[in-house]
Amino acid sequence: MDKNQALQNKRDASLVGGGQTRIDKQHEQGKLTARERITQLLDENSFQEIGQFVEHRATTFGLDKSHFPGDGVITGYGTIHGRLIYVFSQDFTVLGGSLSETHAAKICRVMDLAMKNGAPVIGLNDSGGARIQEGVVSLSGYADIFFRNTRASGVVPQISVIMGPCAGGAVYSPALTDFIFMVEETSYMFVTGPNVVKTVTHEEVSSEDLGGAKTHAEKSGVNHFTASNDVECLKKVRDLITYMPQNANELAPQPERFSFNPSKFELIKNIIPENVNMPYDIRKVIDCVIDDESFREVQEDFAKNIVVGFGRLEGKTIGIVANQPAAMAGVLDIDASRKAARFVRFCDSFNIPLLVFEDVPGFLPGTDQEWRGIITHGAKLLYAFAEATVPRITVITRKAYGGAFCVMNSNSLGADLNFAWPTAEIAVMGAKGAAEIIFKREISDAANPEEKLLEKEAEYAELFANPYRAAERGIVDAVIFPEETRVRLIVAFKMLENKAETLPIKKHGNIPL
Repeated sequence: MDKNQALQNKRDASLVGGGQTRIDKQHEQGKLTARERITQLLDENSFQEIGQFVEHRATTFGLDKSHFPGDGVITGYGTIHGRLIYVFSQDFTVLGGSLSETHAAKICRVMDLAMKNGAPVIGLNDSGGARIQEGVVSLSGYADIFFRNTRASGVVPQISVIMGPCAGGAVYSPALTDFIFMVEETSYMFVTGPNVVKTVTHEEVSSEDLGGAKTHAEKSGVNHFTASNDVECLKKVRDLITYMPQNANELAPQPERFSFNPSKFELIKNIIPENVNMPYDIRKVIDCVIDDESFREVQEDFAKNIVVGFGRLEGKTIGIVANQPAAMAGVLDIDASRKAARFVRFCDSFNIPLLVFEDVPGFLPGTDQEWRGIITHGAKLLYAFAEATVPRITVITRKAYGGAFCVMNSNSLGADLNFAWPTAEIAVMGAKGAAEIIFKREISDAANPEEKLLEKEAEYAELFANPYRAAERGIVDAVIFPEETRVRLIVAFKMLENKAETLPIKKHGNIPL
């Protein structure tokens, strides 16, 4: 046979994966094939495959009769919006996308290249797990991947896209990456499946309820972004990448054009309700400050009392952390602290400045929170802010009470600037609670205790339910009108562009995990 024809035949064989029948089944389930996913993800005709003819070396349990070029994973590199990206895409049509020794080696190969060349890694996961027929060598392959995930953390962005099953040990690689995308009704993640759960705990649960996209978006927080199908999911990945730098030594790309509707300068003035106990949506504040339609919320359905995500100011990427008064009054709890801390650390790892909008009445009280470790989990957020060396600015819109005020990127925690709106209240606690403690005897001795409480509450509010005591002490740097916020932030972040801050020399800190 002609040698060129032999090469072409091998290439053609690799393109059909596990065969047309299995490809058809993949499509029937509403899923794209591994190659179709890469085509959707990367720029047109940019993908360069490596390891196309790799095959497993196992001979036990009939594997000597089951050989497929590529061994169930497609690896290589290409571009997204012209920027280099490394990618691997597991092929469920080939032995269920199971991970073998050589399958793992192919993934490790592109991860090593990504580290050497400073470019993001995107993994498209669709696998039945470790290849049982290979025994411990397939498990060892997972450990090889975990090791590289950990070493790459904070060096290059890592994104995991769950587009089918991801179970057992396989889940820990995505968990080590920066962001996880899941597809509704076709992807799921769990350490132990429904059958094992039923055997051990006698619980009846479906794969979707145990580890589907909705479950991990709302209950566990494992899932950062949800999509309704493969195509929408991959479009979201392409969009998110535009907010990130290639690696820890670069800055995020800046679009040549941006827009901002000037009418928002008027809208922002009327967002805060006159009644301090009335909720409002902090997203409205965010939208009135950043470039039009530039906000990309992360973990939208998890810990809704805090909002985190990426936005742009005059085209420059910033990370936003904001208390959400529309959910649980914006209190900090365990889930909110974990969610925000993880996001802050990502932004700091990749030179993305941080903007904090603060309206927090405190930490959530109760036995459930205390017994589950709110002390340790809350400390994660303050540790993340205190360790961050990127430009950090806080805007206090309303309440800033107690220890939660300190945790939300206060100047004493190393923030570069703290601004406050005239509606800001910076105090140890709310006026009512403070009055009940400070004037307890005076109130109880009064002829009309309720009237006396209101009087003392007003007295305390007059002193502390404003930003001016804090401004007098330099605890906030400026009190600004809401409509000034965007311009002040643009100028402030511009001033901080060349900020140089280094941490004490050490192996690493001991974050309260």
